[in-house]
Amino acid sequence: MSKKFNPKRTKSKDSLTYSIRKLFDANISKELNHKEICSFLNVRENELRKQVYDILKYLSTSGFLTEKTHGVFCRNKDIKTIEGEIQITQRGAAFLLTGKKETDVFIAPQNTNKALNGDFVRVAILKDGKGRREGCVTEVLQRERTQFVGTISMHDTFAYFLPDNQKSGVKIYLPKEKLNGAKDQDKVITKITVWPKSAEFPFGEVVEILGKKNTNSTEMIGILLSQGIDYKFPQEVIAAAEVVTMDLDENEIKNRRDFRNITTFTIDPIDAKDFDDALSILHLENGNIEVGIHIADVSHYVQEGSVLDKEALKRGNSVYLVDRVVPMLPEQISNLACSLRPNEDKFTFSAVFEMTLEGEVINEWFGKTVIHSDRRFTYEEAQEIIEGKEGDFREDILILDKIAKILRKYRLKAGALNIESEEIRFKLNDEGNPESVYSKTSKDAHKLIEEFMLLANKHVAMFIHKRGQKKDVIPFVYRCHDKPDLLKIETFKMFINKFGHELKFGKIEDIAKNINSLFEEIKGTNEYSLVQSMAIRSMAKASYETQNIGHFGLAFDYYAHFTSPIRRYADLLVHRILLEELTSQKHRYGNELTMVCKHISKMERKAVEAERESTKYFQSLFMQDHVGEEFEGTVSGVADFGLFIKLNDNHCEGMISLQDIPGDRFYFDADNYCIVGARSKKQYNFGDSVKVQVVGVDVRKRQITLELL
Repeated sequence: MSKKFNPKRTKSKDSLTYSIRKLFDANISKELNHKEICSFLNVRENELRKQVYDILKYLSTSGFLTEKTHGVFCRNKDIKTIEGEIQITQRGAAFLLTGKKETDVFIAPQNTNKALNGDFVRVAILKDGKGRREGCVTEVLQRERTQFVGTISMHDTFAYFLPDNQKSGVKIYLPKEKLNGAKDQDKVITKITVWPKSAEFPFGEVVEILGKKNTNSTEMIGILLSQGIDYKFPQEVIAAAEVVTMDLDENEIKNRRDFRNITTFTIDPIDAKDFDDALSILHLENGNIEVGIHIADVSHYVQEGSVLDKEALKRGNSVYLVDRVVPMLPEQISNLACSLRPNEDKFTFSAVFEMTLEGEVINEWFGKTVIHSDRRFTYEEAQEIIEGKEGDFREDILILDKIAKILRKYRLKAGALNIESEEIRFKLNDEGNPESVYSKTSKDAHKLIEEFMLLANKHVAMFIHKRGQKKDVIPFVYRCHDKPDLLKIETFKMFINKFGHELKFGKIEDIAKNINSLFEEIKGTNEYSLVQSMAIRSMAKASYETQNIGHFGLAFDYYAHFTSPIRRYADLLVHRILLEELTSQKHRYGNELTMVCKHISKMERKAVEAERESTKYFQSLFMQDHVGEEFEGTVSGVADFGLFIKLNDNHCEGMISLQDIPGDRFYFDADNYCIVGARSKKQYNFGDSVKVQVVGVDVRKRQITLELL
């Protein structure tokens, strides 16, 4: 390049708007005219001066400024500001998540003012009242992250850093002396060092070179780091895990209830290494059975405040990508010391229930135990036994399956949502590339484990709640799921009307039952998975809270996470609090528990996003070898920019842009949620069957481009 780049000279509309806001924030009582403002900002070019005036007029109409007389402006002191986390969409617009009951605030792309996804910001409310609230960012209070993953783009005297995740990253200017050995097209971790007020892009430096782009390993690392998830443990954490022994202390065994001579087994995915739950069954003389739900006793090995504990809290949960697991705790603990592997004695924390064969709980007991798993079943092996095949502990598995089905029936009758999630899985070859894509659905063996885990989780939460009623409220971590927003349910009703279905309900409590009836009605149809997916989107997101509001989706008044402390920090907290209550120890947790709940809820969202991004990457990688091929598909989404199509054979999803739909000029009809031809009035709706050709794949952007045939 002939001309050296200087980011300080760049004055985009966004950076000018930001500078003008900061100027009036710093001079909140002053009245300033256009000439004075241009002088403050050192703006001399006529074109930029005109742009300054346009921005001033915009800020006055939006409520941030007041125009006192023609061309004279001052800060509107009455403007309301609120703080929260900003969530930026792929298209550049954003929402402020306040974490309160009030509606999230919409922020137009030009009003994000250098805020990045996840930042904690202050927002001025520009439009309030009925309908959508709108605002603009006035200040970034805390950066979510300053390190990003992306690719180096070299120029003559400098380089650009281009982020992998456009939503969570930003283009960064890198002086050559800050490249630290990185070359063109290298995948790197870069950190922001400074972001001048007048510059469109921040300055930064390369922190770590990950390798050449487009290898599966660097892509997965990039996905993790883009969400702020460390892909490796610090050395001190690994060292702390290495000293944890698998040998059980004999004195500790004496203090525990011994289940080693009672039939015990695990049922897990075929590729699982961290077995954190086991079931035991004992037939009692009175005809009832005793079911033990035994959970890995992570709290015995991970002491509060230790290096391991701090790392687990920071991570919040394990992350499950397509080709790897990033555990919350090092493998010495998650896969060895705590994992309930067969034919090994293990320390557990258990919920034990005396039950009738009809699923009624007669007695309950919670406490520390020691177990010995007799058998490790995969879900597939347990399913074969349920379906009639001979196998180990067949009678016991069939009894537990019968009780699980009764528990599920009661739960659905009480108003629980009957969601059968569809999980996209990949078969990978020896090089780690996808050979095939398939959908995995939940069968009876999965539901057996699910119902007994739900039983333990519910009863632990009920136990703590009841104990808290007798004295001071016990600080606790509840797993909460709020009732759905009626506006979102109305949108869902409009969506299913497209398929000729109706959703009627008199009160909010009837929603789940009526949605379940709808699911039963459409089971086996093309639109079944789409309708289920849209139903989930219309619901509130579950989260961890100290103030219990119940769990709408499960129809439980009290619910907590107790059954997976190897992979969820919330469960580790629940174990510690439950032990305190069982042993009458002084309660250690107080107000800080609320902040911990917010943090682990946030890390859970990041994990979900990383897992989704991983799936998209492997889908696009798989479809690279199928460019030019034709597929049958189903319309899975409509938007103002095009149609989303889910391919029937391999469950991959691609897009057709509006301008590429042949035969007419098509547009998005927002009122009827469909794509319509301007002349022909031809419509494309959710669930329509179409034939498409794969015309392009961009693995970096995770995009599969389709053409309608």
